[in-house]
Amino acid sequence: MNRVSSPAQPARLVIAGGHRLEGEVTLSGAKNAALPILAASLLADGPCTLRRVPVNADIDTLCQILDQLGVTITREPNGVIRTECTGPIDAEPDENLVRAMRGSICLLGPLLARRRPVRLALPGGCMIGPRPVNLHLKALRALGAEVNVRHGQIVARARRLRGARMYLGGSFGSSVLATANALTAAVLAEGCTTIEHAAVEPEIEDLTRFLMAMGARIRGVGSHRLIVDGVKRLRGTDYTIMPDRIEAGTFMAAVAAAGGNILIRGIRDDHLGAVLDRLAAAGVTLVAQRRGLRVCAQRRPLAVDITTWPYPGFPTDLQAPFLAVQAISKGVSVVMDKVFPKRFRHAEELARMGADIAFENGAVRVRGVESLTGACMEASDLRAAAALVIAGLAAEGVTEITGLQHLDRGYERLVEKLRGLGARIEYIGQIAARPAKARLAG
Repeated sequence: MNRVSSPAQPARLVIAGGHRLEGEVTLSGAKNAALPILAASLLADGPCTLRRVPVNADIDTLCQILDQLGVTITREPNGVIRTECTGPIDAEPDENLVRAMRGSICLLGPLLARRRPVRLALPGGCMIGPRPVNLHLKALRALGAEVNVRHGQIVARARRLRGARMYLGGSFGSSVLATANALTAAVLAEGCTTIEHAAVEPEIEDLTRFLMAMGARIRGVGSHRLIVDGVKRLRGTDYTIMPDRIEAGTFMAAVAAAGGNILIRGIRDDHLGAVLDRLAAAGVTLVAQRRGLRVCAQRRPLAVDITTWPYPGFPTDLQAPFLAVQAISKGVSVVMDKVFPKRFRHAEELARMGADIAFENGAVRVRGVESLTGACMEASDLRAAAALVIAGLAAEGVTEITGLQHLDRGYERLVEKLRGLGARIEYIGQIAARPAKARLAG
């Protein structure tokens, strides 16, 4: 779809609501798995081929950072990225690129494992509440690294890394990216490392299996206790990224809100137990088929309470999309986020559409209304942007959404995929430019 530049106003999405979703959609690779796996390709003594890598702004940014560090990056059609470290690796990536996304912190472990002194700006990303880096620093210090935070930068060095026992439980559960950094640093450390209270999200399991495909020795895959026996080197490999469970949940929420009947292809329903449970309770029909999962909603959803937890609980990244569903549900629901308790800025925007949402004791109480009405809104973060899109699909009239750089960060062709399902949605104007393109081969 062409995006025509308009100097008079920011780029926006225009949605004509009230149209059911019908057809089939194929999931892209998981952004939250692809980012740490791309970073971990720094560890390989040889080329890596990564398949089903999603095309979005966060992946673009990390590719530019890796290119700047000295990694040869070749991007091919159909989500294939090839990486190879053919020369010296720098360890001070551009501050502006690093600050563009939270996921850039997953470079810490691989860079230290390559015995490079690291100077990494504290990462940025979506404004969804405090996300301290203390567990990352704790993990790397346990392995023998000297790590400090100075003037907005993480400064780390290690002449050698040695296996250790560490506990990575935090105030709100395990940390996915801290576990990723601990794993990628430990695989080349001397001796045995035990990570207690490791994150068990499918994205961490995907990273673990990628490292094992390169020759890493890891036990306890998929559990809260990972045991890593360090090896001297890792080889290149060919690996396919897992499908994006958050994208899957976003499409399911869209059907629950707008109504319809779609087939989601490439889905791993074993990654979505808590989500499928809440959808079934809301009255959405879910049928596993040979080609994927069929999702059907013929009437307004029923109100269901939702509390987010670390995996296998309900994912915090789907809290915002499902809040949009609860806004038009029959009855009253309570939504709590135990991972990012302040992640509710989208609630104020939903209220502009007529949603009846009240904040109570760290949660939100949603009294479902029969219908929302189109409004002009601004997305505050990636998943909030998805929530506003879902609300616009279900609303009466026309909805306009700005802040589209957030949506571009985490979804591959979401708008185009929704149009393929019959949604009346289009871009007007031009999304703010991504960081300058790095010199990428291919």
